[in-house]
Amino acid sequence: MAASARARSRSTTKPSSQYLQRILDLHRNEDQLPRRIWHDDPPFLHLHHRVLHAIDYSPNPSLPLDQALAHLFLSGLSSDPFTAGRAIKKLSSSPSSLPRAISLYSSIPHPDAFLCNTILRALLNSDRVHAAFAFYSRSLRVSPNHFTFPLLCKLFAELGFDRTGRCVHAQALKLGFDDDLFVRNSMIHMYSCFGDLAAARRIFDLDLRTDLVTWNSMISAYVKNGMVRDAQEVFDQMPERDVMSWNVMIAGLAVAGEMENAWKLFDEMPGRDVVSWNTLINGYASAGQVELARQLFDEMPERNSVSWNVMLALYARMKNYRECLKLFDGMMAVGDVRPDEAALVSVLTACANLSDLGRGRWVHSLIADGKRRIELDVLLSTALLTMYAKCGVMQEAKEVFDKMEDRSVVSWNSMISGYGVHGQGRKALELFMEMERQGPSPNETTFVCLLSACAHSGMVLEGWWCFNRMIRVHGIEPKVEHFGCMMDLLGRAGLVDDSERLTEKMKVEPAPALWGALLSATRSQSGSKLGEIVSKKMIELESGDMGPYVLLSNIYAEEGKWDDVEKVREAMAKNGLQKPAGVSKVECDTSVSDEASVSRRNVMYSLLGEMGAHLKSSSKQVERQRQASL
Repeated sequence: MAASARARSRSTTKPSSQYLQRILDLHRNEDQLPRRIWHDDPPFLHLHHRVLHAIDYSPNPSLPLDQALAHLFLSGLSSDPFTAGRAIKKLSSSPSSLPRAISLYSSIPHPDAFLCNTILRALLNSDRVHAAFAFYSRSLRVSPNHFTFPLLCKLFAELGFDRTGRCVHAQALKLGFDDDLFVRNSMIHMYSCFGDLAAARRIFDLDLRTDLVTWNSMISAYVKNGMVRDAQEVFDQMPERDVMSWNVMIAGLAVAGEMENAWKLFDEMPGRDVVSWNTLINGYASAGQVELARQLFDEMPERNSVSWNVMLALYARMKNYRECLKLFDGMMAVGDVRPDEAALVSVLTACANLSDLGRGRWVHSLIADGKRRIELDVLLSTALLTMYAKCGVMQEAKEVFDKMEDRSVVSWNSMISGYGVHGQGRKALELFMEMERQGPSPNETTFVCLLSACAHSGMVLEGWWCFNRMIRVHGIEPKVEHFGCMMDLLGRAGLVDDSERLTEKMKVEPAPALWGALLSATRSQSGSKLGEIVSKKMIELESGDMGPYVLLSNIYAEEGKWDDVEKVREAMAKNGLQKPAGVSKVECDTSVSDEASVSRRNVMYSLLGEMGAHLKSSSKQVERQRQASL
């Protein structure tokens, strides 16, 4: 009797965690796991059951969560929609566990719309739109509800599936969800992404209830498609507005270049947030109005990372690199916003163009600091290796390049250009051949960098090989830049006649840059007659450029044609051109000169200019006296 009682006791006793682990060790294959571990039916799980509590409150991923999920599978509760729904919701909260959520969803005999929406929303939030579409295609047997259609509208809007999106609209009409406000707002957004503003406006004009989202969606649709006047009309008809209404309208006017109207609207806003300020600053930045953008930036009551990034990118784009670094120093000093990837790209661009290797290495240390959680993506890695390449540290640039898991065409081009600028044409050519084997397809810029590298290293035959390979293998039509590199290559090698013949065979109209390359070749090879012809041609093309005048004057001066030199100088003066004094910039101890030192330099440059003019006048007098004596 006692033995049978102990046996019954063992048959009804719940297994321990050690027993569960032993079962898992024995059955690694999920298909072999027993569906039940109790001989009787499992108990009903109330809302506060310890298994559900562990699923809801355990971190994802974590060992307690894995144990709770194993308990669900081994007990057979995973097929229960309510229990499985809690598990799917938890697994969908992290992109890393989404595949497990989908697997659990597939094991449920009759999933409902709630479970389908949970996974679909998680896939969309993690930017896995193609995986979301594949999941939707497998879940067509699930009846959608009014929460499903907004998710589908967002999915097909991002994928650009026009026909499928219209089918979803028809299904919503058939099921009677067309009067749902949330569904209608999503439809307006979807059709705006398709560019079908007529369909979006028909939905907007339905005699149904609207809210601020409806009006804002229609304004955003017009702004997104460049129809600012129509957006303004809807904006003026709004019964009430929120901050987003004003921000969208200001953004539309700014994109259209109507900064005066954008400022007027900004000034009329009853309440502004940081997005309002950023929108207007970005508008002035896009228009290249640096002073107004900086004035607004300084007046901002609060700033976020977007505020700093817009100004840093503006200074980098306008080539005001020192002000970019100065602003970044202010950003680090304030400390309320941490620099992100976009900010560091602008800073590294400034460091590269200023050859500020010390600052660039410091930025690299910020990226390597794991506490800042800066992701070294393709764009940031490319900016980093470009900085090292322009500073002449090709070894460190190559180290950054080798560590990149994903390399864009720009990454390869930057490395090829770096090798070329520093006279390492062989390495540039080797890297190009590696790019052909395992990298992306080279583009027009790739061959500009490669031909320039050959020109700097005097690799004439290799340059011709690259030029022909660009045309015959990659099917790229030569542009002005490619011909310019070839003329520079031939000119440096003394093949001026070949360079001139190449110009005659071009299918494109020779640009001033091409004539400039040919002129440099004639200067280096003492081709005075050809140089005179090319200089005059350049003056015809760009009479406002001082360079050709100076080169032509130097050619006449070398031949002692002082009367022609005087005529060139008179032509320069007639066109209002004046050659500035040469200046060499040297950075000492990474300090910036104060106003007094700047004033002293200006005085010195003026004195040097006067001395140069005096020497020119004296040389002319000496030459005239020499000719008179003869």
